[in-house]
Amino acid sequence: MSFKNGTEFTEASLGHFTRLIDKISSGLWEYNAINKKTTWSNGFYTMLGYEVGELECTHTNFFENILYYADKNAFLKTNTENSTSPVSSEIRLLTKNGGYQWFKSIAYKSDSKDTSLYYGMLTNINADKLTRLNTERKNFIDTETGRIAKIGGWELDVTNRQVLLTTDVYRIFELEDGTPITLDEAISFFEPNHRSVVANAVEDAINLCKSFDIEVLFRTARNNVIWVRSKCVPIVDDFGHCILLRGIFQNIDAIKKRGLNMQSSINMLDDKNKRLQNFAYMVSHNLRSHAGNLAFMVDLYENDLTEDRDEIFGHIKTISGSLSATMSHLDEVVRIQSDIQMGLKDVKFVDMLTNSMRGLSANIQQSEAVIDADFSRCQQIAYIPAYLESIFHNMITNAIKYQHPKRKPVIVIKSFIENNKVFLTFQDNGLGIDLKRHGEDIFGMYKTFHQHKDAKGIGLFITRNQVEALGGSINVESTLNNGTKFTIMLVHFNNNL
Repeated sequence: MSFKNGTEFTEASLGHFTRLIDKISSGLWEYNAINKKTTWSNGFYTMLGYEVGELECTHTNFFENILYYADKNAFLKTNTENSTSPVSSEIRLLTKNGGYQWFKSIAYKSDSKDTSLYYGMLTNINADKLTRLNTERKNFIDTETGRIAKIGGWELDVTNRQVLLTTDVYRIFELEDGTPITLDEAISFFEPNHRSVVANAVEDAINLCKSFDIEVLFRTARNNVIWVRSKCVPIVDDFGHCILLRGIFQNIDAIKKRGLNMQSSINMLDDKNKRLQNFAYMVSHNLRSHAGNLAFMVDLYENDLTEDRDEIFGHIKTISGSLSATMSHLDEVVRIQSDIQMGLKDVKFVDMLTNSMRGLSANIQQSEAVIDADFSRCQQIAYIPAYLESIFHNMITNAIKYQHPKRKPVIVIKSFIENNKVFLTFQDNGLGIDLKRHGEDIFGMYKTFHQHKDAKGIGLFITRNQVEALGGSINVESTLNNGTKFTIMLVHFNNNL
């Protein structure tokens, strides 16, 4: 091989190059725009899977039968651009046995006084092109998966405490992609009562190489509060020291809230089921007891012809009255469930207290009870008025009824708001209750714990049913001979309070 001025080859060298190109799935072509003559090298046929001369070597055959129709513009563009250097494109050609395959086209135009020539080289790049397309498709699927699932990756460099976030995580943060962020800055996005959970998990991962998987509340840069999941695995060096933390970060707000709502519904259904079973037990037990006693007395009355019949009839009247009272109590329980459909109204606590104190004025005066109320932290609530007044009435009645014989009753009533829920507390200095003995029965129907002539065991039972019917709860703290405190959580929170 000889060179002239480092750029020109001999005819023999050009022949060698042509034969070399023919061996590497490439082919040369030439087209004369003046006389329409087309020339293909042997490699041109070979790369398409044909024998030399097996294809009609014409411009028309190439465009109509070999070149994929959607790639015609791309091929023509590379041949018509006025460039001093070759122009390339990727096109699809129909091969003999392999269908359409990808080829790289490099073309060049040469104009002279007498002719206009187009010539170029085609190289089979099908394997590389398909690999690229599959990689791009996989990357696209990965990107779309992250976008749809709202999940991305993150990495923490333990040395400089810099955090690297993927685009999807920046999207969750609602930050501009690429914004530099340190570990402390990242932790500051979490809600205050969850920051220590995140910080401790990260420190344990760094110092103890412990992986973590946590679900916490997160506040984005645009002030949206969402539930997120952060999962991490430590990356260690040869000495077992953590050098990187690598993990995923996912917006699970919708899933988490659905789960919480579902759990809340399950708990509510479970609670209603328990109340229904309890009610069924009460109906069965209480009515059966009254019915049995009544049948026994009626039988005695019918078979006793002496003067004892008047006494027996008196017992029948007593049993009948007791049965009527029981039916009234059961009716109250049923009515509580149906009253839930009633509309809520804005009710002031001071009005409920005033109404209750008017109704209990004789009891209050006789016992010399002192009632100290503080509603400054929450003055009103959206609630069923009859329920709330009943709660005040029962709580005050119990405090007076079970007062300590050696001191005047003092009843302290307070209201406050915590976590968007309204709380009422009723605290007295009365006899108190032994919760170790009676804790499980304190809200049961007809459950009494002191020898009091007016004790019926219905007030606390009704109060609990009223509170829980609207999704609230009632808890008790008590010490025998020191007093009792009831804390009632009312979930219907009025945002205008």
